[in-house]
Amino acid sequence: MQENQGYRINIFLALLTVIFLVYSVRLFSMQILSGEIHQRAAQEISRRTYIIPTQRGEIYDRDFKRAFAINRDTFAVTITPAEVPRGRIEEVLFSLSEILNIPVDDIRGRLPSQYLQLYQPVEIASNVPFANIAALAERKNILPGISWHIKSVRNYVDVGSLSHILGYVGDITRDELTTLYNLGYQMGDMIGKSGIERQYDELLRGERGFETRTVDSRGRRITGRENINRVAPVMGKNLVLTIDADLQTLVEKAIGPQNGAAVVMRPSTGEILAMVSHPWYDPNIFTDGLTADFRALLEDPSRPFINRAIQSSYPPASTFKIIMSTAILSESVIQPEQSVLCRGMMNYGNRNWHCWNRGGHGRLNMRGALWHSCNIYYMTVGRDNLGAERIVNTAIDFGYGKITGIDLPGEVEGLVPTPQWKERRFHERWVLGDTMNMSIGQGFMLVTPLQMSNMVSMIVNNGTLYKPHVLKEVRDPVTNAIESVVIPEVIHQSNINPAVFEYVRQDMRSVVTQGTAQYPLNMRTVQIAGKTGTAEIGLSDRWHSWFTAFAPFNSTNPDEQIVVTVIIEASNFQVWRASSATAIIFQGYFGNQDYDAAVRSLGFQHTF
Repeated sequence: MQENQGYRINIFLALLTVIFLVYSVRLFSMQILSGEIHQRAAQEISRRTYIIPTQRGEIYDRDFKRAFAINRDTFAVTITPAEVPRGRIEEVLFSLSEILNIPVDDIRGRLPSQYLQLYQPVEIASNVPFANIAALAERKNILPGISWHIKSVRNYVDVGSLSHILGYVGDITRDELTTLYNLGYQMGDMIGKSGIERQYDELLRGERGFETRTVDSRGRRITGRENINRVAPVMGKNLVLTIDADLQTLVEKAIGPQNGAAVVMRPSTGEILAMVSHPWYDPNIFTDGLTADFRALLEDPSRPFINRAIQSSYPPASTFKIIMSTAILSESVIQPEQSVLCRGMMNYGNRNWHCWNRGGHGRLNMRGALWHSCNIYYMTVGRDNLGAERIVNTAIDFGYGKITGIDLPGEVEGLVPTPQWKERRFHERWVLGDTMNMSIGQGFMLVTPLQMSNMVSMIVNNGTLYKPHVLKEVRDPVTNAIESVVIPEVIHQSNINPAVFEYVRQDMRSVVTQGTAQYPLNMRTVQIAGKTGTAEIGLSDRWHSWFTAFAPFNSTNPDEQIVVTVIIEASNFQVWRASSATAIIFQGYFGNQDYDAAVRSLGFQHTF
């Protein structure tokens, strides 16, 4: 019995010895062999990294003289949850809600339950007025864990109609973060939501800085023996747009209070010199937190957030006759001198088809038909000579039915209908009446004002089409040195004979000198060539009013020429307002005049 007991004691002692040796070897490995590795890990655990916000790059006009979007300093309020005594968190939140005029539920939403034991500050409000900060300071002793700091926020300077181009910024959402996390975005970042702010967010956002401090196990800073490492933030790039600030203001006033849009572009480069969509909105409401104004805009039936220049499409109406004339010449389906009799009305398919001139134009050849915008001529030639396929192919050649690729988000394609499309969409066969409608820019066809500007640009450039763009160059935010310049990009080259484009340009000039646009476009300041259009939308007293044109007609220098397209929606009763607005734009631009001077020079009786 004693021998067995001794044997067990020896086994127990041996086991203890083995355990001791194993722990000794493990401690030796951790402290001696791997000590440096674990020491670094311990230091990392005991240090906390704080983000230093950066500033977004600024946005300027084409001359780099006028700032459209800048930054301004304001206050942000934070709470360090673990510094708030237990049982007082709700009291503090209600006090903050009262002082900051923020719903308490919004503050709670920024403080998930897992944050309540942390010593990290959590931002609960930004762009806080100084008066509110003063109120917080007065109650600092009874608001534990509350602090504030200066924060840069976006400020848009007298932007007016530029809101659709510039866009706005806002807090990154969880859905956006899921997509952009790998690009370095984090919760709490400001991100571009629309316009240039969104399109070039990666250039504008800059790089945040970092500050690393020593903390204890609960995340509290340890004073007296801190070793602070700091990486300074880098401001985002400054962007210079192609927008001419004075021209933008001129176009804005020329459109007036009418719902519609206008585009001014340089056909030789694709640069957008001005782009107006009415109504517009003030992007500062997102910075200032004016939720009531935002909701009112969302409920506005005129849809002020829509950029009508690229996000709304309309029937092109008689402006499409430019494409029809091009197709007639390029396809050689009928001699341009061959005439068609217009009696003001024609009967086809048990239906009466009318010309806008109910008295009729008499016999017209192609040139006369474009001058006088004769529906009967184009419906007849489209139905009997061209056919749907040739019309569709020519429209697509001009860029209709596809996006232009402009560097703004949300562009729509418009629509070039085909027999196949109609059968898929409506389960109906294409008939010759559809071809007749399409021949005068009615029916199913839809285009954006920017697409129409591209169409005229292609006429001006003998078939060459440049990609429209609003970014001109990127600059260093400190030195203002130019880092990159946008090079004009050819996106299409038509195979149509340049002589065809020359013929059409001459006809477009005759529209102004002898046709439907004699008043008010036939001016002394500059020679204009263009086309009117009134798009039917089912109302007997109102139509969409179009005018698209280029000038100077007689210039051999492509850098002098501009294309202007204006549409005034049918919610307005002034059918010819698009022509008047275009005249003001050309007069102001080439006469070096502001809106009021241009109106006086043209002798207009009414201004807006």
